[in-house]
Amino acid sequence: MVKRSMERKHKFDGTYTALVTPFRQGKLDAKCFRRLIELQVRGGVDGLVPVGTTGESPVLDYSEHIEVIKQTVDLVRGRVKVLAGTGGNSTKEAIFLTQAAEAAGADGSLQVAPYYNKPTQEGLFQHFARIARETQLPIILYSIPGRCGIEIGVETVRRLRDACPNIIGIKEAGGTPDRVSQIRAVLGSKFTILAGDDSLTLPFMAVGATGVVSVASNIIPRAVSQMVSAFAAGKIAVAQKLHHRYYPLFKDLFIETNPIPIKAALAMMGEIEEEYRLPLVPMSPQNRKQLADTLRASGLLRR
Repeated sequence: MVKRSMERKHKFDGTYTALVTPFRQGKLDAKCFRRLIELQVRGGVDGLVPVGTTGESPVLDYSEHIEVIKQTVDLVRGRVKVLAGTGGNSTKEAIFLTQAAEAAGADGSLQVAPYYNKPTQEGLFQHFARIARETQLPIILYSIPGRCGIEIGVETVRRLRDACPNIIGIKEAGGTPDRVSQIRAVLGSKFTILAGDDSLTLPFMAVGATGVVSVASNIIPRAVSQMVSAFAAGKIAVAQKLHHRYYPLFKDLFIETNPIPIKAALAMMGEIEEEYRLPLVPMSPQNRKQLADTLRASGLLRR
């Protein structure tokens, strides 16, 4: 296992792009994936999250899941961090994927709350603690009640932080600034909190979050990076201006289930083929028109 300095292991602030997984004729489109990663690195993001929700992780088999992580690590070449999505609703599966990501050279693991089986808070504690014991990777928990039907409780997060030194942060998706305040109050200033919704990045950072796992940065990496960096540097007006400029885009990228709109947007911009795996399907004509209009208004499509 690769050893990393404590500073590198515990620093996951800034902008992390939740990468889409581009397909062509049912398989990973390696050429498009390479181009997307280069756009992200040149756009100034701090890290990449392959095979998360936006990467359609539930429809990739194990070999594909691991291959996407390996390709991301290889293409990044250490220029930004790789926070690999390796969670699952089976503890055994999550351990397998996390260890594979560690072997591939990922910098950290993003661990989503188990979905569908709805464990108790004690079950969540045991699940994440078992995974943490089986890897040296730093772990960012991922609470997204809208998809999982369960929230990782603040007290559970505290127990996990105290019991597992490599559980160092949480991605908050679908939460509120109040929950971020609660986490910060209970876990202190060193625990990483990343926003999981682009439209809530600044509100969350105002009460203690230190960055975002962004969907929008797939198409506007520099703007999102600048917004986050500006707020962190105390340049509030600059950050607010970027937030207001792109707020309609932040909202319309969730007009249908993620990652349908972001893949549609990337296809409209000529970056990928618009291909999904069932049960995801293309956008409705009405929503597609609304998204296209917003992309034009944001200067991302020609009128």
